[in-house]
Amino acid sequence: MILRSLLFYLTFYGFSTLLVIEAVARLTFKPSTLPDIARRWSHHHRNCLKACLDIDVVVEGAPSEEPAIYAMKHESFFEAIDVLMLFRLPVTFAKEELFRIPGWGRVARHYGLVPVARKRGAGALRRMISVARRFSAQGRPLIIFPEGTRVQSGQEAPLRPGFVGLYRHLDLPIIPVAVDSGRLYQRLWKRSGTITIRFLDPIPAGLSRDEVEARTAEAINSFNRLPAKSDD
Repeated sequence: MILRSLLFYLTFYGFSTLLVIEAVARLTFKPSTLPDIARRWSHHHRNCLKACLDIDVVVEGAPSEEPAIYAMKHESFFEAIDVLMLFRLPVTFAKEELFRIPGWGRVARHYGLVPVARKRGAGALRRMISVARRFSAQGRPLIIFPEGTRVQSGQEAPLRPGFVGLYRHLDLPIIPVAVDSGRLYQRLWKRSGTITIRFLDPIPAGLSRDEVEARTAEAINSFNRLPAKSDD
């Protein structure tokens, strides 16, 4: 487990550094190629999962062809990278601190990631909604982690207020996405096995805050209500 994880870190982050350098250069000379670089990064991540960690990824269901907000369970860094494999030109809402990473932050903003300023109040939420509306009008799927942070596998966390704000102002359905990555893709030493990503039934627009929160939480935490898996 330890040796596999070390090999993964060396292989994945080594190539990631080269891709960030390439992306910064392309941002100056040919920014239209950034989506291709982003997808190469995510594809490389999938390859490293299999080759270094013996982790398979199974996807059940598929994104909608209609505009929607995808509310995704967040158990590890895995899903933040893998969204680029699941969606075409996804717009992901990510915590503001990530945009301070040299090079990467600049590229992420240009690609379409949206900073979430949790401590800046209603003004920040209005700006976030305005950006989300513009990207949704372009046909790009909106990806949000409604719990706001990584949550340990098997546990649940309350949904953040900004999630409901987006839902109410954009008047779009929610498509919950359950992920069980935290069992294997842990913060330090990772384990072999299978990660499942499951697209669940849409939640229609126009519901009350309590109802949409309850239905979304129930759906994205659906793996917690199943018997524990064994990868031995």
